[in-house]
Amino acid sequence: MKSLNIGSSFDDFLSDEGILGEVNAVAVKRVIVWQVVQAMKGQKMSKTSLAKKMGTCRASLNRLLDENDASLTLATLASAAAALGKKIQIELVPV
Repeated sequence: MKSLNIGSSFDDFLSDEGILGEVNAVAVKRVIVWQVVQAMKGQKMSKTSLAKKMGTCRASLNRLLDENDASLTLATLASAAAALGKKIQIELVPV
């Protein structure tokens, strides 16, 4: 195991371990899942009804809501957002 130097950041550690991208992707997915679930709760919408509004099956929706599965297409996200009366906003920010 590598030792962590005083003054280095956690991002540096994750980068040194080769997992920074994966950790960031999972973190972003967890935020997206939380937002979708909150919107569903606010609208008292079940998984089944959201899947129907998205024109997909519940299994696909379950993959969207799996916070440990970082794979997510923009089309699926846009479909979920539209079904919830929302839009997506994605931006690139400096590191």
